[in-house]
Amino acid sequence: MDRNKTMMQDFEWYLKPDASHWKRVAKEAPVLKAAGITSVWLPPAYKGASGINDVGYAVYDLYDLGEFNQKSTIPTKYGTKDEYLEAVRTLQQNNIEVLADVVLGHRMGADEKERIFAYGYDENDRNVEIQGKKKITVWTKFTFPGRNGKYSNFKWDWTNFHGTDYDAKSQENGIYRFIGKEWDSDVDGEFGNYDYLMGVDLDMSDEEVVEELDRWGKWYFEFTGVDGFRLDAVKHIDFNFYKNWLTSLRKEFNKPIFAVGEYWNAELPILERYIEKTESTLSLFDVPLHFNMYHASRSNGYFDMRYILKNTLLSSRPDLSVTFVDNHDTQYGQALESFVLEWFKPHAYSLILLRNEGYPCVFYGDFYGIPHDKIKPVKDLKTLLKLRTYNAYGRLHDYFDDDKIVGWTLEGVDEYKNSGLAVLMTVEKGGSKKMYVGKHFAGLTFVDALRNIAENVVIDEDGFGTFKVNDGSVSVYRLKIGQTVDARSEELFVDEHEVSAYAEVVNGTEPETFYGSNYKHLEENTSEMME
Repeated sequence: MDRNKTMMQDFEWYLKPDASHWKRVAKEAPVLKAAGITSVWLPPAYKGASGINDVGYAVYDLYDLGEFNQKSTIPTKYGTKDEYLEAVRTLQQNNIEVLADVVLGHRMGADEKERIFAYGYDENDRNVEIQGKKKITVWTKFTFPGRNGKYSNFKWDWTNFHGTDYDAKSQENGIYRFIGKEWDSDVDGEFGNYDYLMGVDLDMSDEEVVEELDRWGKWYFEFTGVDGFRLDAVKHIDFNFYKNWLTSLRKEFNKPIFAVGEYWNAELPILERYIEKTESTLSLFDVPLHFNMYHASRSNGYFDMRYILKNTLLSSRPDLSVTFVDNHDTQYGQALESFVLEWFKPHAYSLILLRNEGYPCVFYGDFYGIPHDKIKPVKDLKTLLKLRTYNAYGRLHDYFDDDKIVGWTLEGVDEYKNSGLAVLMTVEKGGSKKMYVGKHFAGLTFVDALRNIAENVVIDEDGFGTFKVNDGSVSVYRLKIGQTVDARSEELFVDEHEVSAYAEVVNGTEPETFYGSNYKHLEENTSEMME
């Protein structure tokens, strides 16, 4: 039985545009390995329209990984091509798989303009034409002069796109569909038809476009050596495209290449429809679960916790659910802002890390903090990660039988000595719950690994224990160290209250090098814990 897998999104929106992130990623690889991270989702590695300031989603040139002088810079926001490749290799040397961020639905920052005929559409219903045929000037010609044909000679022009949102001649914004083109029909139904998102929208019915993207995917996978993909904004792209794109890649390399798509919609039936349409070709981020946690965090204790997992991919398709608490888009000030409040973050991470369902993804901003917004690292996150690695195994027993206090247990497995745990959380007043952990624990003592509850729990002869939780808190109980404990398990289990798992202890990394004042918080907390 393999250890539990845990993904990390290894960036946040407000990283400084200092071209040093790839170096930071490489240096931090041993720290992530020690924390239990088994895969990392890296930000878009190719050149964006805003050059060194581009987070990566305003795609200009998919073949420029920080190698060519384009958009007034050689490196991207994160560094150079060679630094990216080194970061990928270093992560893999630390047994961490690498997922590349793939953004194929649109382009921005064209090199030349073209004059074409187009039709204007209602921004709130893209099926409704509001302006007849007119000639507009559009930024649609991508010639990539700085790259000069290296890796690919393909040049993009207006015939490869559906439409845009800007007429450069009149300087008017709007939704324009190019003459002779139709929006892809098999896309999300928001705004009537949500094919168009931003920039110039790729025509996925154009055979030339599909062939070029297929070539690029195979080139990128081989050239970079990544292990899989995070696919951006899949609801804006014809549903057949990624199914065919991934099938072609897997056949070419004879590998079950992992992929997870971002389909931003909180309605479970809509995500299930996409899974059906794509024949379960890719996993999806569990957006419904994110919003359940978001609303719970802002409910002032009124959220009914019996339904925290209701209507989520975790409950419907756990095999394809990539669970997450927050990401770069949900941060304060971003397009999909829906940031889970700090007090509920330990609850949220317990929900995604300490169950045997789904594939959890930890957010960089929760692991390291977000200096831009003065947000500190999530309390006890590293402890929860260790509990996932060493304890979160075995038969699951749910106790979602109260509207405020809920919990679950995992019995553990023979393969991992001393595994098993009990979780109890509340959004209101504290209390207790009798839960079954297994008869094999009879007479043994469980302790709260988060140290929110000081009282130990002795398991009765029937395998039950009465576990407590404080007001608005979460407690995670595991077997107390020293009781018929497997020596290797005891040695490897690390939590923030016992042995520091931070960078300066694991591999001698200088904390101020990468975290500045934000790391000082971690260092101070660690010192207090070690006293």
